[in-house]
Amino acid sequence: MGNHILGDRIKQKRTELQMTQGDIADQIGVAISTVQRYEKGQIDKIKLPVVEAIARVLGVSPEWLIGKTDIETNSTDAGNSLSNIIPVPTIRKIPLIGQIACGKPILAIEEATEIVDVPDQIHADFALICKGDSMINARIFDGDIVYIRSQPTVETGEIAAVRIDDEATLKRVRLFEDHISLEAENPMYKPLQYLDFVL
Repeated sequence: MGNHILGDRIKQKRTELQMTQGDIADQIGVAISTVQRYEKGQIDKIKLPVVEAIARVLGVSPEWLIGKTDIETNSTDAGNSLSNIIPVPTIRKIPLIGQIACGKPILAIEEATEIVDVPDQIHADFALICKGDSMINARIFDGDIVYIRSQPTVETGEIAAVRIDDEATLKRVRLFEDHISLEAENPMYKPLQYLDFVL
């Protein structure tokens, strides 16, 4: 899939329809920053259900959107021309309860600021807005919304929202016998290590 072709065509059709990036983001259930990266060709792999969802919003065929054809057919005329496309999942709503640090831990304030949509197959209890650049190599960027599932423990190597006293941060968790290491996905940040930590 040519990401720049996809991005150029999303922007082209969105402009023709006088839609904003926020309009698309709201209708497909992603952050505005994600739509911005789609248009700039900055996301390497975009799942076909997402492509189909964007095509429906813009009223074009997925094939035209990804550059497989230069004929701009309407999405309703495209039928099942992409045989490996999975239907867009059903959506449910979860609370967006604030920000999570992708950098230094920040004060954890758990108050729902709004409600966001999440596909049914994603097991999440709430959502957080990422702040900072410490997880960029895991493709988690400043302004992204992450879906969080409440669970009593974390497996080593998992990315998790971890609360330390009254502060919270999003990091990759490494568990050791005598300490826990919270590791960034950006070489600019050193791991945060805590002794005698109990999850």
